[in-house]
Amino acid sequence: MEKVTDVVVVRGEAELFERTKHLFAAATEVSCAARDLHTWSVAHPTAPEREQAVRATAVRKVYQPGVLLDPTLAGHLRFMADHGARIRITERDINETILLDRRIAIVAGDRVGGVRSYTVVSSPELIQGIQSLYEAVWASATDLESYQARFTELGAREILEQLAAGCKDETAARALGVSLRTYRRRVAELMEILGASSRFQAGARAREAGLL
Repeated sequence: MEKVTDVVVVRGEAELFERTKHLFAAATEVSCAARDLHTWSVAHPTAPEREQAVRATAVRKVYQPGVLLDPTLAGHLRFMADHGARIRITERDINETILLDRRIAIVAGDRVGGVRSYTVVSSPELIQGIQSLYEAVWASATDLESYQARFTELGAREILEQLAAGCKDETAARALGVSLRTYRRRVAELMEILGASSRFQAGARAREAGLL
């Protein structure tokens, strides 16, 4: 472990858990941003601890849309939401971060040699900046239930698969069992969700968000 003033660099999840488990255990407010549910696996208690942990803590989590494509991950999000966690979805690129009681931040780094580094920050000045970035993402994100309903209604996964396969609109509409007009409308709405101005850009953003 390397320490520079109020910044500590931890190598690997095992060391992260060992060094921070007391912080998670004592936290009464947890804010999390992640692209998927795997980055912070050390922070996800297993049942039967999970329900108790959620009930005892004010939890906010924001994820990218890719989590909705995996039924297991989507089910985990639903469980957390049903037991008090506030969960939102964003198409924006996000820094994978956990904030504990607005006084500790853990920022995920890159993998080097298969081992991921995590930076633990306790400097009040740095925490304030990280918290501000998180709040901006949170404010622009969509509530899980609303996003999931729109995502499912559109048949987003199926549409993205058709776009990725390069299918013509007529062929895609027939495969999905909808009219050509409905298919094109749903493609347009999906592009709006992804903030894309073209189908090519929609595909690129879907891949960046982990949807493909």
